[in-house]
Amino acid sequence: MEAIVKTGFNLPGQVGKYVGKVRDVYDIDGDYLVMVVTDRISAFDVVLPEGIPYKGQVLNLIAAKFLDATSDILPNWKVAVPDPAVTVGLKCEPFKVEMVIRGYLAGHAWREYKAGKRTLCGVPLPDGMVENQKLPEPIITPTTKAAEGHDEDISKEEIIASGLVPREEYEQLEEYTRAIFQRGTEIAARQGLILVDTKYEFGRRDGRIFLMDEVHTPDSSRYFYAEGYEERLARGERQRQLSKEFVREWLMANGFQGREGQQVPPMTPEVVAGITDRYIELFEHITGDPFRKEEYSAERIEANVSACLKELQSRA
Repeated sequence: MEAIVKTGFNLPGQVGKYVGKVRDVYDIDGDYLVMVVTDRISAFDVVLPEGIPYKGQVLNLIAAKFLDATSDILPNWKVAVPDPAVTVGLKCEPFKVEMVIRGYLAGHAWREYKAGKRTLCGVPLPDGMVENQKLPEPIITPTTKAAEGHDEDISKEEIIASGLVPREEYEQLEEYTRAIFQRGTEIAARQGLILVDTKYEFGRRDGRIFLMDEVHTPDSSRYFYAEGYEERLARGERQRQLSKEFVREWLMANGFQGREGQQVPPMTPEVVAGITDRYIELFEHITGDPFRKEEYSAERIEANVSACLKELQSRA
């Protein structure tokens, strides 16, 4: 199995390329973006030294499925999926905030709560809650979008006062966020899962708001198994979950949390294969579809994407 860790395509109309932690994004005539979801994997803001075969395909196909499943709520950037790890979409002007929505007190929200905070991003939280407990209703806890390092919590009032997003648009983002999360919650329930929390990115194009980037993937979302949730909660036990958390847990168990001086533990072929298997398990549980492995071929990807772009450009 070969992992996609680097791309160097020469695509029709290409005017730029951006390399993120896990994505290579090609700008096509300033109008379209080609997003290659590579097999790079990051944790604690560090790109790990080994790629995970099929991870990019898993994330891209889950995102495509959920973009299609929410397209009646608002338009999204996706135009085509010419290859399993690639989405071609409309270039939008991104909003400078990420919309995080939480249905349960888990992860960052729990850590803040455990430290004594009872307000998160301006949203009050009730006393007496325990880790992983369902919130009275989903809460929106936006973050800034940091070019480097960690995103920072920010409140609705701070977003509007600072001019990051005008009030009317921000309130529309909140409305869309709640509607998409509700749809994702319903789809997850049909798969025996609980959508715990997630984040969405939005952009503007031609005066309209578009949903962008990955949606409801295990890298951007946290899922619990519904079966046994109440019993584990009552006993104070950890929940069985579907997310990238298992990678972070493996790193922490081996002495790595991204701090200065720490070394990433050896990623043996067995470790890499185990992570691949977990991502495929995530795909099949979240989508309900069997996963079909598509071996990596730079030539095939470039040919498929080029054909897609030429067809789009011929319509223009």
